[in-house]
Amino acid sequence: TDSIFIGHGVGALAISGLAITFPLMNLSAAFGSLVGVGASTLMSLRLGQKDYYTANNILGNVFVLNLILGLIYTVVILTFLDPILYFFGASEETLPYAHDFMVIISLGNIITHIYLGLNALLRATGNPKKAMNATLFTVLINVILDPLFIFVFGWGIRGAAIATVLAQAIMLVWQIRFFSDRSNSIHLRKGSFRLKRKIVIDSLSIGLAPFLMHAVASVIVVIINTSLIRYGGDLAVGAYGVINRMAFLFVMVVFG
Repeated sequence: TDSIFIGHGVGALAISGLAITFPLMNLSAAFGSLVGVGASTLMSLRLGQKDYYTANNILGNVFVLNLILGLIYTVVILTFLDPILYFFGASEETLPYAHDFMVIISLGNIITHIYLGLNALLRATGNPKKAMNATLFTVLINVILDPLFIFVFGWGIRGAAIATVLAQAIMLVWQIRFFSDRSNSIHLRKGSFRLKRKIVIDSLSIGLAPFLMHAVASVIVVIINTSLIRYGGDLAVGAYGVINRMAFLFVMVVFG
């Protein structure tokens, strides 16, 4: 969604700048998978055992873990953002676009992490339709806000980033409200936010495989981008970014 509106509303170099940020976005998703996939698998096991006490603790631990990892990721990325983007293949022309986009995305990274983690738990607690609707509404809100922020307000690539974070924030509020409902057997409760060593270790152990898959994918994109900059220039990076997103649509079907 961002790619479409940035391409039409900001320009080709902005698409190239967006493509430079793809490894960082993928790495953020990797940390989301590290907690979300592992904890949702653990949640399914505990619910199958009728262990609702541990299941509720898993929910609280996921919230806190994503908060901690999201905060660490944000601080590290914002501290070394420009050197990282240059290393990933940014040029003097594309760096401003990549920088502007990633600053806002990084500031909203905690929201993204918690949103992805809670969505994974929505599926694991027997609410796959609610998880799907949360995703669809996030995209729908993004589609509405992108043209508003880019074309009407003239915020450029920053507008696309704000739209992305705001869409996730709106749905995160809905997720928290759902998991705060005491009529649900699994809900956020006092005491569940205290990290439990076994839950943390088991969740991270299970989530390590998808984390590594995302991390390796990020490394591959970095290698391709730096090669494209050397032999094809900024527009080649942008073209690869578009192709990569199209290919990702088919990959997502397999993930689903």
